[in-house]
Amino acid sequence: MTGARKLGPVEFIALMAATMAVVAFAIDSTLPAFPTIIAEMTPDAPNHVQLLITTFMLGIGIGTLVVGPLSDAYGRKPVLIGCAVLYSTGALLAWQAPSLEPMLAARLVQGLGAAGARVVTVALVRDLYKGREMARVVSFIMMVFTIVPAMAPMIGSVIIGAFGWRALFLAYVLMSAITCLWLVIRQEETLPPVQRRPLRIGTLISGMAEIMRNRVVMMTIIAQGFAFGCMFSTISSIQQIFTVRFDAEATFTYWFFAIAVVAGFSSLLNAALVVKVGMRILVTSVLTAEFLISLSMAVLNGFDLLPEGVAFAAQILWTMSMFGMLGLCMGNLNALALEPLGHLAGLGASVSGCIATIMAVVLSLPVGQSFDGTNIPLAIGMTVYTGIALTIMLALPKRH
Repeated sequence: MTGARKLGPVEFIALMAATMAVVAFAIDSTLPAFPTIIAEMTPDAPNHVQLLITTFMLGIGIGTLVVGPLSDAYGRKPVLIGCAVLYSTGALLAWQAPSLEPMLAARLVQGLGAAGARVVTVALVRDLYKGREMARVVSFIMMVFTIVPAMAPMIGSVIIGAFGWRALFLAYVLMSAITCLWLVIRQEETLPPVQRRPLRIGTLISGMAEIMRNRVVMMTIIAQGFAFGCMFSTISSIQQIFTVRFDAEATFTYWFFAIAVVAGFSSLLNAALVVKVGMRILVTSVLTAEFLISLSMAVLNGFDLLPEGVAFAAQILWTMSMFGMLGLCMGNLNALALEPLGHLAGLGASVSGCIATIMAVVLSLPVGQSFDGTNIPLAIGMTVYTGIALTIMLALPKRH
């Protein structure tokens, strides 16, 4: 605890969740616009439209390595505000982009700004909470980070229907401005000057070396990368799976809304279970279940063993389980990675976010770009990634 004024838990969680939601909404609210964007900008290579998501996430991954140390040196609020300005600048550039290539560059810039919300909020939580209580708070925040991407296509389709698909980028600017104003007015700085770490290359190198030497931290970060890889792979492929494989483009956003409502309960369940069960056991159990589900989907779809109606229902339930896995895993994996790093909260959040996010982007590319009109590439990818994450969790020291 730093002595900063602490908001009531409900408002604090709401503010942190809203800040994260700005990032989450920008991840895949463009999904309903994919057919139009493909027709206008990349008709000869339709899978390239997925890069609107992956370049944004790549920007986040790169940015996380910078914003954490900046927040350790200059405080959480100034860095969050500066990142919001960069995020909005990228969104405005994308709004005006004449073709796919400059739009992807703008999305990269937008992602660099989004890294502030992705990383500094976690460091801010770490300033005020510790251990399993931190995991509980993060689980509520991650519930939004899990639900909003699933709900975003429905919200995005409303914006697109009313104002056109480019208006999405203006919506990003508006959301960022609202949360930034809330932060300025209501949240006090949580890192006083006496506790800040000067931004020196030697200090950063020594801090990163300390993080890299911590076996539990690194194993947990890598496991988080594979879990995020499942999420990015699903988000990259799901619109095309619904449209091409199941001819369900018209109902895609409604199914995603249903998925969000059901999967969102997983983070609430995690908040209730994590204090009683423990982070490591809970994550390991959930990864085991998701590995078995994904393996079953790979086998059943690979050998065409599911009738058409059953195959669609199985896809819905499988997608629900994936988002549910994130709600039960990501907050705990974040807490496990940062728990030993109280004196390096900002840098730890940066290293964790950078490695896990760039890992996830790299892992999602072969899955998304292998889309062949079926869900088999996604099923294989999910099986491999959850299996590796599970293996890592089983190898963690028992003290966690």
